[in-house]
Amino acid sequence: MSHPIPDPVALEQLTAGYASTGSAHACLFCGESFQKGHVYPQGADLVEAELAMRNHIASAHGSTFQALLALGKKGTGLSDTQRTLLGHFYSGLSDREIQPLAGGVSLSTIRNHRFALREKARQARVFLALMDLLAGRRQDSGPRFIEIPGTKSADDERFAITQVEFDRIIRSHFPDGPDGRLSSLPKKEKRKVAVLIQILERFDAARRYTQGEVNEILMTASEDYTTLCRYLVDYGFLGRTRDGAEYWVE
Repeated sequence: MSHPIPDPVALEQLTAGYASTGSAHACLFCGESFQKGHVYPQGADLVEAELAMRNHIASAHGSTFQALLALGKKGTGLSDTQRTLLGHFYSGLSDREIQPLAGGVSLSTIRNHRFALREKARQARVFLALMDLLAGRRQDSGPRFIEIPGTKSADDERFAITQVEFDRIIRSHFPDGPDGRLSSLPKKEKRKVAVLIQILERFDAARRYTQGEVNEILMTASEDYTTLCRYLVDYGFLGRTRDGAEYWVE
């Protein structure tokens, strides 16, 4: 599956699209990394690691802006309309140029969207300050919840799984290790979600799969691969076309 954006990640790293450690630069969107002190061939040139990373983001993701927008509603908190308009704003289009691209809405509607997005930015800064203050008061022993993939809302007790709970569930249901066979599909919702999240790790979010390929991967976990596939789709972890010809990680 896709390389998860680390949490927390600094604003300047999100803006750049990559994080730097002592030894490498790593892309936040796919995990591609370039070792510091090395040079990399790009066209007829050899470039150092940081420039290679910036070129990678441009060639593989279009730009950091486009890659962030591609995180969708779950990743950005923005509606489809807001993300589309942000793309037009970023392109430098005037409100009148955007008007036909936005379905012929009024100019005042586009201006209202600009204002609403500026307000959202202000509110986001306040929210980040609140979360920083909350983190400062949280006890080290407080529960740490796992990141939930897919399209389903996290406002559901099935998805409120702490890291300790998740590790315990995975040890219980994958006796040969997390990449091994599933001993049984649990009936309790929280346990089932944890198991499905672990199985989802066997898929690569950068590609699409046929039904046969999905079945082949799921058979590494259980003979009842059809049930696993149905649950992965129902829980919003896998997406698929209407005819079931293609599957992908949400």
